[in-house]
Amino acid sequence: MKELYEFLDELAANNNREWFAANKSRYDALRERWIADIQKLIDTMAQWDPALTHVQARDCLYRIYRDTRFSTDKTPYKTYFSVLISPWGRKTEKASYYFHVGVDETALYGGVWCPPSPMLKKLRKAIVDNIDEFREILAEPRLEKLYPGWWGPQLKTAPKGYDRNHPDIDLLRLTEYGKCHNLTRADLERPDWIERVSDLFSVLKPMVDFLNYSIDEEV
Repeated sequence: MKELYEFLDELAANNNREWFAANKSRYDALRERWIADIQKLIDTMAQWDPALTHVQARDCLYRIYRDTRFSTDKTPYKTYFSVLISPWGRKTEKASYYFHVGVDETALYGGVWCPPSPMLKKLRKAIVDNIDEFREILAEPRLEKLYPGWWGPQLKTAPKGYDRNHPDIDLLRLTEYGKCHNLTRADLERPDWIERVSDLFSVLKPMVDFLNYSIDEEV
């Protein structure tokens, strides 16, 4: 991880195609080690989530090359490595685990991001219909401590179909259901970082399972 951070720091200071081409072999070697480490992480997570047993790291990784077509930032490369871990790989709208290692941020995320409107509507209904179960999941001490609050945008008022004085308006205003735990570089330079990250992700499993059950539930 130390070498990965050093590479990303240098990339941030030299975010151009010439520098990257000159350091491509270095990037390729780091990426292969990253893939191997992420596979170890997935295999470790599969011990508490059997649905991940056959997931391959290469199906979960994001590219370092940025899509600059619709962005005001025209730098060609991301200054982070990232991976979305789920039974369906990175191409899913379902609740998943996301791991981000970068210059400006290193963090773990879990939940649903940018759900399409029908899915968000379905999640809100499932939460209201099973509010005691969902509140109990969120009140688990380690979850409250390690993943405080919600990550993502919220409505300023109540969503359509709900009163602004609804007792669960704090959850209904969410447009995403995601939790975040920030890490330091020192956290990932520990020899046991894979086990530590797996353990931190395991805290989110009841919430992730609830969200995915709600998404898949027939109505």
